[in-house]
Amino acid sequence: MPLQNRVTPFGEIVAVAPRGLFTGNRGIIHDPSNRTLLKRRWTTRAWIICLCEFKGRRRAVMGGRSWTELFFLDEATALAAGHRPCFYCQRQRATEFRDAWAAGNKWPRPYAPDIDRVLHAERLDGRSKRLHPLPGPLERLPDGCLVTEGQTSYLVLGGRLLRWSASGYEAAPTLPAGLQLLTPPSIWSALKSGFRPVLHPTAGEGSVFGLSI
Repeated sequence: MPLQNRVTPFGEIVAVAPRGLFTGNRGIIHDPSNRTLLKRRWTTRAWIICLCEFKGRRRAVMGGRSWTELFFLDEATALAAGHRPCFYCQRQRATEFRDAWAAGNKWPRPYAPDIDRVLHAERLDGRSKRLHPLPGPLERLPDGCLVTEGQTSYLVLGGRLLRWSASGYEAAPTLPAGLQLLTPPSIWSALKSGFRPVLHPTAGEGSVFGLSI
């Protein structure tokens, strides 16, 4: 039975079989004796995105009193939930994100805690996901951001929408009305400034960009 450690674009942590392309964490939020989540869903503002493989190291998932391993379908999903690339296991990627974030938000050379502080306010409304108005028409939204209608989330790619699921993306049959932005606004600004997130292969041929997977 899968552990409850898969993250949706809404930032919710669920138990589903697909693992996804990336891992990450929000601090220690599990009990290693039974590998279940505690009531808290974060213990730090540093919500990060990590590589599933790094220098041949292997971890027993939720097996110790260390950070709680979370998993994301792809980088776009993690960004929508309010995570950012890790400066330890993917420093170059994190630097690219920081530079795009700084350009998009007109913030010269921010430190990681600066970004974390802004994201923490943007991603949460109490304990729930904070939604934001669309910053423009759909066809002008940058590739890689996620939007929502109700409980359904969609990836924006090439001016069209792809419906998100834990297994991947599929074409949206109709254009939803009343869309809101799931991706935090400061990350949306980073996307608009040229940061290109890694997408799950189901987004379509040639859509996995930014890293070699």
